[in-house]
Amino acid sequence: MAKLYALLNPNFGELVTLGFTNRFDNFLYFYYPVKRRRFIKKTAAITALAPALGFKPSNVQKTHLISFSFDDGFRKSFYKLAEFHEEYGLKACLNVIASGHFPNFQAVGQWILPELMGDFDDWNYFVSRGHEVMPHSWKHLNLAEQEPFEAKKLMSECIAYFNENLIGFKPAKAIFNFPFNASTPELDQYALRLVRAVRTSGNGALNPFPTKDTKWVLGCESHGPDLSDDWVEEKVDRFLSSDGGWLILNLHGLDDEGWGPLSTDYFVSLLKRLVEVKNLDILPVGMTLDKYAG
Repeated sequence: MAKLYALLNPNFGELVTLGFTNRFDNFLYFYYPVKRRRFIKKTAAITALAPALGFKPSNVQKTHLISFSFDDGFRKSFYKLAEFHEEYGLKACLNVIASGHFPNFQAVGQWILPELMGDFDDWNYFVSRGHEVMPHSWKHLNLAEQEPFEAKKLMSECIAYFNENLIGFKPAKAIFNFPFNASTPELDQYALRLVRAVRTSGNGALNPFPTKDTKWVLGCESHGPDLSDDWVEEKVDRFLSSDGGWLILNLHGLDDEGWGPLSTDYFVSLLKRLVEVKNLDILPVGMTLDKYAG
């Protein structure tokens, strides 16, 4: 114990809790000089050192959940995202506009362009590989700004189209991801008659740990229009330094696609580091509810 402590703790710093055990301890606690924004990297490095020092990882209870929830349906970015997640044994969380592939689909601002959108052949391919594909509205209107009757009609039309065209889609297991993360209590409640949960702005990105038999109005946060790398890094570092819960970050495309894109190099490096954090689970939103809320 003394040898390990001296190696990992040349100076006093922030308390880090790791899930390594030996015959004497359930958890070892190390003081390690951690600066914010380096937390993930150093935690992963200590994790990697443990087997060489004679310590074996235990079945650590998950205290932190992260969902990287990607919106809109950018074909190029979504294929890359599926590949990157698969490389690290993860499933991508992909939310698509139901009519985004229609010939008459209109651009939404300068970010959501018809020529960038995938179609349901693409979405069914991702489902066949185990990724999660969920509804992100019929045509990406701000539903909170529509007449309630029209907003509800668009939501119902979206769910019906998914039900007919996405293999294995089950409304009772679905997440409706509001465009612009904009909803009203009335629209939230209507959506919950159609699907299992909704993702909206809520009370921010930090949600309580899922429990059974709950109708979920889930909060999230997003960043844009500039690159989101630094913003994501800060959010994730702060979350991993907290007591835990469920962080949902709303993202869009990679590199030159979408509002507030992530750079490919950054996102790959982030996943590589995060899969080493033993008390963290990285899952799509629906799969998180399936696993932890039953």
